[in-house]
Amino acid sequence: MAVVIETTIGDFTIDLFVDARPQACKNFLKLCKMKYYNFCLFHSVQPNFLAQTGDPTGSGNGGESIYGLLYGENARYFEAEVMPKLKHNKPGLVSMVNCGNNMLGSQFFITLGEELVSLDQEHCVFGEITEGVEIVLKLNEAICDNLHRPYK
Repeated sequence: MAVVIETTIGDFTIDLFVDARPQACKNFLKLCKMKYYNFCLFHSVQPNFLAQTGDPTGSGNGGESIYGLLYGENARYFEAEVMPKLKHNKPGLVSMVNCGNNMLGSQFFITLGEELVSLDQEHCVFGEITEGVEIVLKLNEAICDNLHRPYK
């Protein structure tokens, strides 16, 4: 299963690891279907590391899972899937952001570098960019403020 993401710098395709990460993929697909991610900014871009998005407030502090939208604040996040282990070992991998206590919401990031082993114990890889990875790698050239927010 794949999802096309449209951005102002170009489009890219994410192949989802539905067998390895069924809950994360279901959450992502449902949020995509309801257009939750429309107009979300890349609110944190760190060259050769990651580009983070998925927060409709644009602050990096917002967002919730599909379960939170359906069932309220008590279901805002869901538990990360940790097995099988998938590593952050190349550019173009897509991971859910760990909101603390191994809980996931709507925010996700795309790896912009290789061998990012520091991310392996914290975040849940659920997909890979298979078309348009060159578009995402353009984010390495973004000019950002001291909070990693791109100016453009």
